[in-house]
Amino acid sequence: MNSNLNHLQPYPFQKLRKLFDGVTRNTALAAIDLHIGEPKHATPDFIRQAVIDHLDGLANYPTTQGTLRLRQSIADWIMRRFHIPAINPDTEVIPVNGSREALFSFAQTVIDTSATEKPFVVCPNPFYQIYEGAALLAGALPQFINTTPENNFRLDFAQLPDDIWSRTQLVYVCTPNNPTGGVMTLDEWRRLFELSDRHGFVIAADECYSEIYFDENKPPLGALDAAQQLGRAGFPRLVVFNSLSKRSNVPGLRSGFVAGDAQILGKYLLYRTYHGCAMNPASQAASTAAWNDETHVMENRRMYLEKFSKVTAMLAEPSPQQSATVNMPDAGFYLWYKTPVSDTEFTRLLHRDYNVTVLPGSYLGREFQGINPGENYVRIALVATLAECIEAGNRIKSLLENLADSH
Repeated sequence: MNSNLNHLQPYPFQKLRKLFDGVTRNTALAAIDLHIGEPKHATPDFIRQAVIDHLDGLANYPTTQGTLRLRQSIADWIMRRFHIPAINPDTEVIPVNGSREALFSFAQTVIDTSATEKPFVVCPNPFYQIYEGAALLAGALPQFINTTPENNFRLDFAQLPDDIWSRTQLVYVCTPNNPTGGVMTLDEWRRLFELSDRHGFVIAADECYSEIYFDENKPPLGALDAAQQLGRAGFPRLVVFNSLSKRSNVPGLRSGFVAGDAQILGKYLLYRTYHGCAMNPASQAASTAAWNDETHVMENRRMYLEKFSKVTAMLAEPSPQQSATVNMPDAGFYLWYKTPVSDTEFTRLLHRDYNVTVLPGSYLGREFQGINPGENYVRIALVATLAECIEAGNRIKSLLENLADSH
């Protein structure tokens, strides 16, 4: 067996199930599950119809690179969304089966373990656990940058010394961030690009939440846009990962793309031809339709804005137990909520007494430099209906009041 498997930690949802062992939920209240980042808004009818209309394509083997029509629709969307003058659909875009699959497999292409010392992969902390698993199974060692309230949940690259950066081969960033909702600024990108130029590592930019934001006039800055603004022609050592799951409410379609440095993507395409991960033709047709339409995405954002505006206002009100603890994220569909007791105790009590499920922040982090920056936070995914999210907010406030009374 691959000995690197021994280094993998249980997935957060496995830990959550263990936390709830022996817990009886209060079934007098309807269950509200806000722990998984699974979109619950309806899949648009035109996307569903595109799948149906192209089911005959299931009789054919798809190509790993996907159809030119799909790649062109992705390239056109990138150019519209991120103000990029040109993207080559043949060399700078590859369709993938969702960003998760690609974020994981990408490390297999990038990491070179031939050196005497194990290479490093850097990612934010807390983080999407796929980054860590990808690093470990590629034979690298993960290193972390703690994002805390003291640094406004920003990436402070100075946390890591040069001897770490010199062995770094891959850096994962997530913007908008899961779980904090922060968006990288142009200055942060400039500093990261400078480090990449100095040390030669590849940047994997996870942007699967890029289309959930709250001001139609201020979409989040993207990595390709930042590179373009900073004069980095050809996006050297930069690859972006995006997905239709959140944008278009089709997590089951398993459809996304990678885009960026053509030389790296050429090697990654070679890897994928052996990996056996071509997208089926019906999904390709539906994906093409989805990338070509923005109306449904604007409606999606409107629904998230309504939920976030109401729930954030509810939870930001001072309570008997604590002062305001939450703010609107820059983007994404998570609230990163500070708890008055340990995040695991808060999660367990909320699940047991109020039948609301959230995810302990410590499950998304690792102890690094003496702290786990996810401790005493919970991640709340506002993916349920507006009414359910408001009801969950009321139940959270009731728990806070009960905690205050017990102390």
